[in-house]
Amino acid sequence: MIDRVIRYLGILTAFVLALLVVLVVYDASVRYIFSSGSIALQELEWHLFDLVILFGIAFALREDAHVRVDIFYSHFSQKKQALINLIASLFFILPFSFLIIYIGVEFVSMSFLQNEASSNPGGLEYRFIVKSLLPLSFAFLALQALKNAQENFKEWRSL
Repeated sequence: MIDRVIRYLGILTAFVLALLVVLVVYDASVRYIFSSGSIALQELEWHLFDLVILFGIAFALREDAHVRVDIFYSHFSQKKQALINLIASLFFILPFSFLIIYIGVEFVSMSFLQNEASSNPGGLEYRFIVKSLLPLSFAFLALQALKNAQENFKEWRSL
């Protein structure tokens, strides 16, 4: 179930990234060719970029495409790699994810209660919607880290 959700999240992220590219090209073209622009469009670009980064984190972990010091890791045995991945999931990714979720819920709640909107004239309203991506994305990351920890534990035990 987690695999499927994170995979769909990756597909959504890819779609949003393609949309973001189109919006940036349009915005830059309109701004430089016609000397016109839109604050709301620029803010939408930032919000879509947030979505791509935040939802892409769990997908990158699922695909094992995250940053790691591979010059050392690639020379380790499979058992040692599984142990390193297990430790990273349990002692780094999960605690950090839970901290961001804990802090993020209050962050989003305050934004929602204040009905936070852009301070720029013509900017987007309902800023709490994009802010809600923060704890949500780290919940997805925590789920993926738990799944990875389980798989790496099984692999470590079997080797």
